[in-house]
Amino acid sequence: MKLLYLLLAVISFQVFSSDETKDKLISNVPERILFVGNSYLYYNDSLHNHFRRMVEEAFPSSIDNLEFKSATIGGSRLSHHNIDHLLNHKNLSVSKPFDLVILQGGSGEVLSKKSRNEFAKQSRKLIKKIRKAGSEPALYMIHAYGKSHKKYDPNMINKVIKTYEASGMENKVLVLPVGIAFEKAYKLDKTIELHKFFDGSHPDILGTYLAACVLYASIYKKDPTLIDYDYYGAINDKDRKFIQKVAKSTVEEYYNIKLYGSN
Repeated sequence: MKLLYLLLAVISFQVFSSDETKDKLISNVPERILFVGNSYLYYNDSLHNHFRRMVEEAFPSSIDNLEFKSATIGGSRLSHHNIDHLLNHKNLSVSKPFDLVILQGGSGEVLSKKSRNEFAKQSRKLIKKIRKAGSEPALYMIHAYGKSHKKYDPNMINKVIKTYEASGMENKVLVLPVGIAFEKAYKLDKTIELHKFFDGSHPDILGTYLAACVLYASIYKKDPTLIDYDYYGAINDKDRKFIQKVAKSTVEEYYNIKLYGSN
């Protein structure tokens, strides 16, 4: 079993470290991005808003061209979304087709073999439609449940990684390692609070901020530690710097790259 896991890890490393995959989004900096998911995205003033503010800070000359949309359904899985409707940019008052569409699945989709197979089927279907619409697809690797969740399982993150990387490899799409960043943050600082204390499932504001930093670094390949955005003072400097460093190291290690602007 360990040998199989190592083999999968090596294959994954080769796929996501290839120059073609690493440079896929860099050559065409995305200005129109669609987020498709559930409450993991819309909690805490919505992930796409924090992400947008970071991008605006990094690319001030492109502010007027940025069009970020978020389509979320509470408790949803990939199969619950009307992707055909969403991919028609006119339905969402966007000027042109989306450059990038980010898919975030439900937490329950990784828990059993049956649900993982269904995730693979649905992600394959949605990715095909996204590409047919002329957009680039990406997979948002979710975080695992926190210790306060009634179904907490320390092995859940491995199921998450396996599920998202398998789809990423099969469909040759970028996987955004948010879940891995959560695990790294908790290992480095056991006092950090990334989940809502009352359910251990949804992200708290620091979890959302971490996810935004990971996406910013993964998509634009820029160093998140150079970002000043702190949710208008709601996130203190200590937490901001720690989270940005975690996001930076996670992305650089996952893709085996050095982010632009890094020392």
